[in-house]
Parts: sequence; structure tokens; C-alpha cells
Amino acid sequence: MSVASVFSRLESKLPSVQKPIQYVGGELNSVVKDWDCAASSETGGPTVRWALMYPDAYEVGLPNQGVQILYEVLNERDWILAERTYSVWPDMEQVMRTGDEQGPIPQFTVDSHRPVGAFDLFGLSFSTELGYTNMLNALDLAGIPLHAVDRGEDDPVVIAGGHAAFNPEPIADFVDAAVLGDGEEVVLAISEVVREWKAEDRPGGRDELLRRLAVTGNIYVPRFYDVSYAPDGVIEAVVPNRPGIPFRVRKHTLMDLDQWPYPANPLVPLAETVHERFSVEIFRGCTRGCRFCQAGMITRPVRERSIKTIGDMVENGIRKTGFEEVGLLSLSSADHTEIGDVAKGLADRYEGSNVSLSLPSTRVDAFNITLANEFSRNGRRSGLTFAPEGGSERMRKVINKMVSEDDLIRTVATAYSHGWRQVKLYFMVGLPTETDEDVLQVADLAKRVIAKGREVTGRNDIRCTVSIGGFVPKPHTPFQWAAQLDHEATDERLRLLREVVRQDKKYARAIGFRYHDGKPGIVEGLLSRGDRRVGRVIEEVWRDGGRFDGWSEHFSYDRWMASADRALAGTGVDVDWYTTRERGYDEVLPWEHLDSGLDKDWLWGDWEDALAAAEGADVEIEDCRWTPCYDCGVCPEMGTEIQVGPTGQKLLPLSVV
Repeated sequence: MSVASVFSRLESKLPSVQKPIQYVGGELNSVVKDWDCAASSETGGPTVRWALMYPDAYEVGLPNQGVQILYEVLNERDWILAERTYSVWPDMEQVMRTGDEQGPIPQFTVDSHRPVGAFDLFGLSFSTELGYTNMLNALDLAGIPLHAVDRGEDDPVVIAGGHAAFNPEPIADFVDAAVLGDGEEVVLAISEVVREWKAEDRPGGRDELLRRLAVTGNIYVPRFYDVSYAPDGVIEAVVPNRPGIPFRVRKHTLMDLDQWPYPANPLVPLAETVHERFSVEIFRGCTRGCRFCQAGMITRPVRERSIKTIGDMVENGIRKTGFEEVGLLSLSSADHTEIGDVAKGLADRYEGSNVSLSLPSTRVDAFNITLANEFSRNGRRSGLTFAPEGGSERMRKVINKMVSEDDLIRTVATAYSHGWRQVKLYFMVGLPTETDEDVLQVADLAKRVIAKGREVTGRNDIRCTVSIGGFVPKPHTPFQWAAQLDHEATDERLRLLREVVRQDKKYARAIGFRYHDGKPGIVEGLLSRGDRRVGRVIEEVWRDGGRFDGWSEHFSYDRWMASADRALAGTGVDVDWYTTRERGYDEVLPWEHLDSGLDKDWLWGDWEDALAAAEGADVEIEDCRWTPCYDCGVCPEMGTEIQVGPTGQKLLPLSVV
């Protein structure tokens, strides 16, 4: 039986909220299917229905590639229906909770405005832990019981994915399952399990469906694991509580990206979004070995798209969207083995058109002026972005970001001499073993950049923007054992740095300074390395009005700390225990039963190397694509291998647009 749209109840209320267009749907390339689409398909049988959510506002969520890819992959199957939903702003939340004569208006999808609670599966993609309160709000608005244990057979199966799902323990009470790694294949496998269960008339109810998902070994179902704690608060063990449930859950790794050229029908937003461009992921994974970088660690090994597939995806995306900017995305895009040929081929193809190409932030040691010229050939030279991360050479050795100050100066000198006028530099504060002096060297580096720019150009309109964020230790990295710097010390180091920059009249006006204070980082640290006890804090914050914690205007540190005091009372642990405390090798970490492929002993050895580097030891870990294997464990553990070119392919012959 079809499920009715709530749009007739919603439409008259849209003029009362900000940006009502974000709730309307109907974007170019969006898909609306019949509720019982399988009934008219060749395969027949039950329809499997997904509601997909990026738990943030439409303007942030719609451009998210992960959700767009899964939306398209699922809807390609004639027996699967997939729709999208996003977090509603507080004004819309008030409208929905007030409702009409029929009662509250439930959380709805933007494609056909069906209630989220009517779907079989509710999949949420978390790129940051600060979206957890938005998840609770969506569950509550949808009428789905907040706690997984309270849900019945007719409630959706709530599944978490994305980078934050590599430690889903803080939200274990609220999600039915979590998926680690690449989602393209696993969402189809999950759909098959649900379809078979429905075709058999739902034997064993919800519990049996979750058991069927869990026994695959690739889907984590928290309710099937018991956690025990020692008197001092640390975890004693995490063990399955029924037969057939694996002790460790493995991540998914998609090996042949050329076989999955998505999104092939990119969504074109109706409202302004944070990224007004079409993006192509040119490779997945990174083996540079930056010790702070969770994304680089959990997405190993490197898997490249071929130059032909990249060219085809760019051409298709421009034709189907009308976007004029194409972003070539990855964790380190200039490291693609054929990036020079990719850049030249695309620049040749679109020369003289209104299509421009862009790279995200570029490693200093991967940058070359030929590449930069290709990417700016058809666009304006707005600025270049580099990420030294550590302010001093010592800190860059600690984090294994082996870029010297001289390397950076040479690179920016080349850029300035070839017509660029602006450079942005990203740094982190609060890295392990860091001192005030390490941070203050950021100012010296920025001044050298400006001075070199003025020297090589003979001009004074040279700009350098310094952008600084607080370091948050993340699971599945060598720094997962590190103590996090408290927010007072973080803010004091930022204050000192800002003062040093402002006091130098020769350079102060040429150096822009952007930073985030230390308080949001402490909350992120609590959530990123927390265990199941932290779930009580998240719920307490949400009940106290917490929403959109990734937005500075909505984030309240005081709310989080007060909620933590109440929720953790009597547990023997507190916020500092989760954040500013260093861990030891023998401590059972909350995510140890979740297998990212990385060997614990290798991670620990790299952590020890970082501490040795802080004392002056030379312990650089090079990129294993070009050196002998460092035994991180991923390739043998996951049955994978590094996939890089060169393929010898070219983008020619091409018809120039």
C-alpha cells in the first residue's frame, strides 16, 4: 500500500520558514519512484525502501558525494526505492512539531515528502561526529524510537556510515547497525538481505533481520555485543553475546573504481549550497602516512580511477548539470600518477569554454607550476592552498608531514613569480609534543612567504592567509593513544600567535588569520574516542536543545559540559578522561573490535616513532606506493592491493568543446 506524501500539510507553512526552497525537492536528476516499484519490475517481489540522510542542513548535505552516490546506486535497481532527507532548521522544526489538525508533521524526504518512519532502512552518513544530535532530532521528528532496543518490526533499521562510523560506540544505543568503509557494494548487499527477509514474511522479526546482517561479518550490530568495564573505568572487553556473531567486524573496500563511475546523474541544487561545482573523485585512499589523518588511514589502500574514466565522468557531469567548475577530489589529488596528463587533457578539452578546473589543497611536495598553470588555464588565479599542518620543522617530523620550510618557500616563490598573488596555509594546533614555540613559528613561516612573494614579484599586493584548527586525536590512527590539548591551552597558543602576527607592522596587513577556538574540538574529541557511556551525554545535550553542533552559532560548549556532568555522574569517568588523557598500549579502545585493516602493533610503532621524532630521531615513513611495504596490515588483511598507474592512456582524441 502506498504511503501518502505530507507535502499538502507542509506547503502552506513554507512561507513562514527561512529558505523554504530547501524543503521542496524536485532537483534536476533527482528520482521519484512508485512506493511499490518492485511490483511493476521484471524481478517482482518486495520493494526495499531507503531513506538516506546527511545529518546537516540542505546546503551542506546535498553536495555530499557519499549520499549522492548511494542514492544513485540504489535507485538503479528496479526493486529499490531511495529518497533523501536532511536536517531541518529550528524554525521548520517548530512548524513540524506544532503541526496541524492531524498532529505533528513527521521528518520527511525531499523527493516525494514521504515520512521517514515508513521506510525499511534509514541510512545516515557521518563525516563528523558533531552531527549526532541532528540524528536524534531526525529520529524524534520521524516518530522512530530514539533507542534501538525500543524499536519494533515496522520501524526502519537505522544504519550509520561515513568516517565517524569507524567508532560508532557513542551512538550504539541509537543505531541498529553501522557500516565501515566504502558503501557502494554493501548497501546493495544489505538490500538483498532485507528483500529476502521480507519475501519470507519477516521470520523472527526485527531481531532475525539484524542477525542476518551481523553474521555476514561486514555489518556491525551493537546490540549483539556486550561491553564490560573495569573499576577504573577502562573497557575490559567487548564480546559477542550470541552464537555466530563475529568477534571483529571488517570494513568494506571497493577495489575497481572504474566500475563505479558515480555520480553519473549528479543532483543540481535548487538553493545555494556550500559547493557549487561538479566533483569527480579521481582516487580513493592515501598512503602518505600523516599520523594525525584518520581519512588517510581508514581508506587504504590507494585505488586510482583511470584517466579515461575521469575524462568521461567530467564530460558527463558537465553535460548533465551545467556546472562551470569541476573539482578533482581525493585526499591528495596531485598524487594521482597521471595527474599531469589528466590536467592537460581536461584543460585542452575545455579551453575557451566557461568550464574551469580545481584541485583541493595541494601538498607542497606534489605541487608543480606546470600542473597549476593547466588548472588555471581556463579560470582565474584566485589563490593556492597548501597544508603544512605543523608550524615547525620538528612538528612536521612528528606528524610525518615531511615538508621543509625551504620546500614551502621555493614552492610559493614559483607560484608568486608565475602570477599568483594569494596563498592559503593550513595548520593545526595542539599536536602531540607541541610547544608554544612550535606554534609561534607559524608566524615566522607566514612572514617568509610574504617576503619571498614581494621579492620575486616586486609588488606589495601579496597575501597569505593562515588558517588554524585544533588537533583532535582520531580512532585508527597512530595518534589514537595521544592526549588532546585542553581548550584553554589551545586558545592561549592561538592568542600568542595572533599577537605576534599583529605586532609586526611590516607584515600584519598582508597576513590573514583564521582560527577556531578550542572548545568545539574538545566536544569532537569526546565523541570521536568515546564509548557507549558517551551516548547518555549526546542524548542529554539533544534534550537540552542541542542541534547543528557543527555550526558555531548553534554550538554551546557550556551545554555539552553541563550535560556531560549530569550524564556521566557516578560512572567514574568525565570529559577529561575521554579527551586530555593519554592511553597505553594495553588499554582496550572502544573501537578495537572494528577492523579497519590496520595492524595495532604497526600503529603503536608509528606512535612511538612520532615520540622519537620529537626528540630528534630520523624516523620518516615514506609513501608505500613507491617504497617497500611497511606492513601496516591493510593489503593482506583486507585481501586488497595498491592500485596505481600509469595506464599509458590519454584523453585524446577529444573533440574540443
